[in-house]
Amino acid sequence: MDLNTLWFILVAVLFIGFFILEGFDYGVGMLLPFLGKDDRERRVIVNTIGPVWDGNEVWVLTAGGAIFAAFPNWYATLFSGFYLALFLMLFALIIRAVAFEFRSKDEHSAWRALWDWAIFVGSLIPALLWGVALGNLLRGVPIDAKMQYVGGFFNLLNPYALIGGLATLSMFLLHGVIFLNLKTEGELRARALAATKKIGPATTVLVFLFVIATPFMTDAFERLGYDPGVVPLAAGGALLAAGWLVRQERMGWAFVLTSLSIMLAVITVFMSLFPRVMVSSLNADWSLTIYNASSSSYTLTVMSIVALVFVPIVLGYQGWSYWVFRKRLSMDSELTY
Repeated sequence: MDLNTLWFILVAVLFIGFFILEGFDYGVGMLLPFLGKDDRERRVIVNTIGPVWDGNEVWVLTAGGAIFAAFPNWYATLFSGFYLALFLMLFALIIRAVAFEFRSKDEHSAWRALWDWAIFVGSLIPALLWGVALGNLLRGVPIDAKMQYVGGFFNLLNPYALIGGLATLSMFLLHGVIFLNLKTEGELRARALAATKKIGPATTVLVFLFVIATPFMTDAFERLGYDPGVVPLAAGGALLAAGWLVRQERMGWAFVLTSLSIMLAVITVFMSLFPRVMVSSLNADWSLTIYNASSSSYTLTVMSIVALVFVPIVLGYQGWSYWVFRKRLSMDSELTY
């Protein structure tokens, strides 16, 4: 394995961590105005993710930094081509971050309702746009021989990418509502359980609709084969098994399996791309790959040494923070947000 392939894998790992961890707090944010019937319940919901949501976002910041340093041409083409979509996502994330901090600064009901809906919108937009982005990466976008994106914003809003957006949005909703089952008690937990049983079937339909559309809209099956192997099949199997566990009310294992399904789905996307990082819809030879989009061998070597030292430290710290805040929250809990 060369360093180019190693860093492609590391970028994939960073996105796996991001979608699993940030996925459930996107889901919690989208459910906030609907599951919380009064301010106290909504405060409980916010506090389930309050100590960890900003740490979860570090994964995508690290992934962006890794792409910038390891594959600068990928970074340049991606951010120029998806500029408006990424700006919209960044704006939503800023509003969301402000909402978490400002919500508890005033006890007036209108003030808190404003920021609750800001959390909802700031969670929904990225949850949708990440699926749109993945759909476009698989389908291909207009990239010319100079590695420049030559399409417009509306090229990204094609039916396949929008189905991908709905699939990720629903998957994060399911992941988040299962997380709420694990972090709350009493009536709020019962309400989350009822919501889980409604969201699960809708998520399964949307995810499998995206899968069914994939061979008609991309070359993924051509590259993986029509017997794509254990990884994609296991991703679908894990989602179905999670649904069965929800009906059995075994929510801990259901959360493990939604996490596994997300991990295997991301692996499938990167397997479908490899060795490409962005597919050109104009000419296959103009696609960006881990070789024509990468930094020098020296840069990749230095980055590998730095990652070997610091990544275990970051993982250890984040694991410790989840352990510290592992307990369930109730209406009687001391709340910060």
